[in-house]
Amino acid sequence: MSKTALQSLDSIGPLGGGKADGPKDPVTKEYEEGKRFLDQQEYSLAAVALHNALVGYEQKGDEAGVANACNQLGNACLARQEFASALKNYERALAICEKANDRMSILAVSKQIVAAQKGLKQYDKAIAICLDMLGHYQDNRDPQGSVTTLDEMAEIYISGGQREKAADTYRTIAAIHKNFRHDTIAAGYLKKATELAAGNS
Repeated sequence: MSKTALQSLDSIGPLGGGKADGPKDPVTKEYEEGKRFLDQQEYSLAAVALHNALVGYEQKGDEAGVANACNQLGNACLARQEFASALKNYERALAICEKANDRMSILAVSKQIVAAQKGLKQYDKAIAICLDMLGHYQDNRDPQGSVTTLDEMAEIYISGGQREKAADTYRTIAAIHKNFRHDTIAAGYLKKATELAAGNS
């Protein structure tokens, strides 16, 4: 299974783990070029290079390469505000990550899916993904991941016009911070909740 193990999408770097002594595989070169274009904010060029890399990885039967190329291609589409294309690529990467049971990559791609769904104004779907992520963070006793996800959910609720749900979410964040004696931060979130609730009436 080591042939199909996925590289963490949070820390995607050049394949092979460093400088190769010999010439690189053309598909890998295309992938790296696409990432370089992405870093340089040359999104159209990045999309072309990453699409070519994706096709190359498909032809080689390299699922990890397909997942990484789909993720990066999704990033290029997201940067161009082509949210439907981004979502399609992220969902394909997610399916491969789920098949490999790669929890870290699943979380990384899920965050990108939420961004694409927000762009498409699919707020209910974005919240559903956030709830899945929240469950993972709670299972792993990761309060920082939980708070980050709850904060994202509050912003989605606000974007979707659900101010009371956003206020409730801020109250939950405040309670988590209070448990860790982060009283000043907790007070800030309670203030946000109060302001949202006041704007609701």
